[in-house]
Amino acid sequence: MTSPQMHEEAVEAAREILRRRMELLRFTTAGSVDDGKSTLIGRLLIDSKAVFEDQLQHVKQVTERSGREGVDLALITDGLRAEREQGITIDVAYRYFSTPKRSFIIADTPGHVQYTRNMVTGASTANAAVILVDARNGLVTQSLRHAFISNLLGIPHLIVAINKMDLVDYSEDVFEQIRGQFREWAAKLDAHDIQYIPISALHGDMVVERGENMPWYQGYTLLGLLENLEISADRNLQDFRFPVQLVCRPQTEELHDFRGYQGRVESGSVSIGDEVVALPSGLRSKVAQIVTFTGDLDQAVSGQSVTITLEDDIDISRGDMIVRPGNMPRVDNEFEAAICWMSDEPMQARKKYLIKHSTRTVRGFIKQLRYGIDVDSLHRDEEATELNLNEIGRCILKVQKPIFCDFYAHNRVGGAFIIIDELTNLTVGAGMVWRPLREPPDPAEG
Repeated sequence: MTSPQMHEEAVEAAREILRRRMELLRFTTAGSVDDGKSTLIGRLLIDSKAVFEDQLQHVKQVTERSGREGVDLALITDGLRAEREQGITIDVAYRYFSTPKRSFIIADTPGHVQYTRNMVTGASTANAAVILVDARNGLVTQSLRHAFISNLLGIPHLIVAINKMDLVDYSEDVFEQIRGQFREWAAKLDAHDIQYIPISALHGDMVVERGENMPWYQGYTLLGLLENLEISADRNLQDFRFPVQLVCRPQTEELHDFRGYQGRVESGSVSIGDEVVALPSGLRSKVAQIVTFTGDLDQAVSGQSVTITLEDDIDISRGDMIVRPGNMPRVDNEFEAAICWMSDEPMQARKKYLIKHSTRTVRGFIKQLRYGIDVDSLHRDEEATELNLNEIGRCILKVQKPIFCDFYAHNRVGGAFIIIDELTNLTVGAGMVWRPLREPPDPAEG
């Protein structure tokens, strides 16, 4: 190999490292209570040198005051007093760290069944889910529930981390048995990337460092796998969706004619001069300007918050959506969805709720519960008449005004919504659009 070729390869390798470092991966931990999720995150943070010395010293002092020895790794993420007293995670704890290859945001979600709704919140934006399984107990209902919800939420990558291998003598047979059981159960899921890793979060084996206790496992460590997950293809860069959050009309002499539509590009991209359609009116125009606080842009992509101006003065309000004419969402007021119920009060068919989809909030009701889903067997319970706290089912919803939605499996942002109780203003359910009952009308036809 010539010297110039070696130089080009080195430059390309450096660019790849920089690209991955700039690429943010969000992942969530999930599983049953006491499976070691908070301990695992504490191990990740300490061994990747993401914990300051004074923070570590404080955790050591709290551990000593509780009459224990060493460092209770779970205290690094269990920040609420109630969590420390009970030894469980209640709220979702977010932690940030980075390595030379990539930056990460971790959502440490509760394992107790009582707080499954908090787990849904933490997992809703994740690229990957680390499902922890206690090697002593094998698969339990809450582990399967969290794995099912992670798959239902469209998380592209599932990592089954079989933890506490130190308590089963680092047995390869135990690991293979649990992996086989999970594979058999997961065959009923629409999951395309499931990987399995044996770990000991307490002692650090196969978390950041390989350790010496499991030479029979030759795959990535957990951190190595997270660093090398390919997530660039997970983002929807095709369907341009721009829900309008605010119409900007500055009351100044210099900008008295300015009319901009503010929001975040939820998926896809848009450039100056692109033809767009405003929903629900169906009126068309072209993008005249893309404005940000740091200056004008030629193009805006998924995740960017911008102000868009159009060449024509058309009626657009908060809750409307700007899209491309050749790539329209479904516009419908009756659709099917998977719903995870998050309220102590059971779901009531025909009761009026608020349905919040993106920036649009409309009144509606659950027309029919088609079936509930048993997370243990993934069996459809067609005799179910209601959904209780943390239960999941497939429903038909009807809303007063159309919403502009995508299939959740194709566009996570465009297919997600929440259900709000009108009287209490509490979020009582989270939903994912599966398929509308009929083909959507063309807004341009009125």
